Amino acid sequence: MGSTPALGQDLVYQPTNPAFGGSSVNYSWLLNSANNQNPYGGGQDFGFRDDPLQNFERQLQRRILDQISRQVIEERFGEIDLTQEGSFDFERFSVDVTPGPSGISIRVFNKDTGESTTIDIPRF
Repeated sequence: MGSTPALGQDLVYQPTNPAFGGSSVNYSWLLNSANNQNPYGGGQDFGFRDDPLQNFERQLQRRILDQISRQVIEERFGEIDLTQEGSFDFERFSVDVTPGPSGISIRVFNKDTGESTTIDIPRF
């Protein structure tokens, strides 16, 4: 039995990504591949594609609800002047309005849970 010589060659690593030294020809292929895998649609809009009709419907609902809430508040409390200190009691909530030099502070207190939230509205 005789021995046969072993043959081999040098292995050279070549990165695919151009950001890490790969060929710039691979850039468009990598970008397209990433966009195809992106569950949000890819591209420049980052997946935030809004339907104009849904936008219109949401805006219309907001305006109608805003108008209804203004009418209910006006009927219940009359004209509310947020520059004057005052308290309002509801069934489960109490609202305290406190004007100050830097703006208006509105504290909403939940009577059932004891939690409170403070909203600060700055003066401009």
